[in-house]
Amino acid sequence: MNGTSKALPADTLPFAGKVALVTGAASGIGRATALAFGRAGAHVVVADTTIDGGHATAAMIVESGGKALFVRADIARAGEVETLVEKTVSYYGRLDIAVNNAALDEEGAPLAEGEEDQFDRIMGANVKGVWLCMKYQLRQMLKQGGGAIVNVASVSGLVGMPNRAIYAASKHAVVGLTKSAAAEYARSGIRINSLCPAAVKTPMLARAVERDPASEKKLKAAHPMGRFAETAEIANAALWLCSEGASYVNGHELVVDGGFTAV
Repeated sequence: MNGTSKALPADTLPFAGKVALVTGAASGIGRATALAFGRAGAHVVVADTTIDGGHATAAMIVESGGKALFVRADIARAGEVETLVEKTVSYYGRLDIAVNNAALDEEGAPLAEGEEDQFDRIMGANVKGVWLCMKYQLRQMLKQGGGAIVNVASVSGLVGMPNRAIYAASKHAVVGLTKSAAAEYARSGIRINSLCPAAVKTPMLARAVERDPASEKKLKAAHPMGRFAETAEIANAALWLCSEGASYVNGHELVVDGGFTAV
């Protein structure tokens, strides 16, 4: 071999011709997921409130030979979510896949010390945002006769998290929204699942460790594998849930946590 590689023919790519929308795709898990869909042949819509990061993600996909469109959207605002889906369909003609990844995590205090405005911000992004995204995505998928949605929850949606009660409540809500919607739309050819990662090497985690440097060693020790997940490992799980290989997986919370919830 000469050390170079050629792009695979489009018809051999697992998501060739599919349109995938990824929210929170300016960095972290969202960026890794958007890039993975691009490599797998999908036309990708990159959504985020961070303009520079969103454009950068879209540019990475295009530079790798894929197709991508960046749309700035605040998922906690109904009008912006509706416009996001409309722009997706206007640009690419359809919407086959949605990964609702955008979220907010700014907590770090016992429940009794929490602030009401913080509760509203976290719930607005993490719960209302996912609800709004599914609301408008489902309307389009119903018109088409099918689709796949993945909502990025967390292991915090499965177990309690001291000093992160609001965040944990929001992610439990995402799991509940997912299960309910999956049951409602299963006979319409739409599969809806949630993804529950533990600690992942993202800018969000880096900020948390920066606030409390001593937490890194303790947090790694809580994972039986002794490390944090790479964003690509979470992206791979999201792609599988949207693939034909997961055609009978619906209403499921896929845990990708290095064994965190096993102990």
